[in-house]
Amino acid sequence: MSAKRKRPGPASDSIVTEHEKMVHEVIRSKKDMGASQWEMKREINVADNVITKCIKSLLSKSLIKEVKSIQSRGRKHYMSAEFEPSNEITGGAWYVEGSLDTEYINVLKEQCWRKIYGMKVATLEGIADALKRSNVSQIELSKQQVEEIVKALVLDNQVMEVTSTGTGEFASIPVGKVCYKCIGKRGYGGEPKLGALASIPCGVCPQISHCTPDGIISPITCAYYQKWLDF
Repeated sequence: MSAKRKRPGPASDSIVTEHEKMVHEVIRSKKDMGASQWEMKREINVADNVITKCIKSLLSKSLIKEVKSIQSRGRKHYMSAEFEPSNEITGGAWYVEGSLDTEYINVLKEQCWRKIYGMKVATLEGIADALKRSNVSQIELSKQQVEEIVKALVLDNQVMEVTSTGTGEFASIPVGKVCYKCIGKRGYGGEPKLGALASIPCGVCPQISHCTPDGIISPITCAYYQKWLDF
C-alpha cells in the first residue's frame, strides 16, 4: 500500500537553509512512518543543536509536523507535511492521540459478544453486518477491525472459534467456514467472565495479533505493558 499523502502547503524548499533541506529530506524519506531526532542524527553528520533549530524552523514553515507515535512515546516524532501517519505509527482506529482507547474497544467487545450470543453461532461477516446495522460505532468498521475485536474476545475466553460442520446449529453456514460461539452461560447483559489476559493491557488490545518481540508493534516498546509489569 502506498503512503498516504496530501497536497503540500504553500511553503517551499526555496526558503529553507541547506541544513534545513538536509533534515527535511531525511524526514521526507521516511514517508508516512516519520522520523525521530535520533534517526536524523544517525543519518546526517550535524550537531544536535543544529538539528533542533532546523526542526523548529521547518515546523514554523509548515513543511513538517509533529506526530505521536505509539512505538516511541519518549521521543518526539516528525513527518513531512504532505504525508499522513500510517497505522503503525498511530495504532489505527484503536488509538486516540497515541493512547489506547480502551473504553471504545470495550464497548465494541461487549456489542460483538451480544451479537454472537443472539445469533448462537456467527460468522465474521454476520458479526460485521450486525454491528453495521446497530450503528454502535460512529465510523464504519472494516472486516479486519471486527476480526481483531472478535480475536480479543477469544483471548479473553468469552468466545470460541469453531468450524462449521454444515449440520445442526451450523446448517446455514457452509462446511469448513470459521465461525464463533459464546462460551459459558453468561446472562444476557451481565458481566463478562474475565479470561487469563483480561487483567493485562493485551486483553483489550486488538493489535495483539500483530504484536511480536521484534516487530513494529512489540511488548518491548509497549508503554501499557511496561506499566502493568511495574505495577
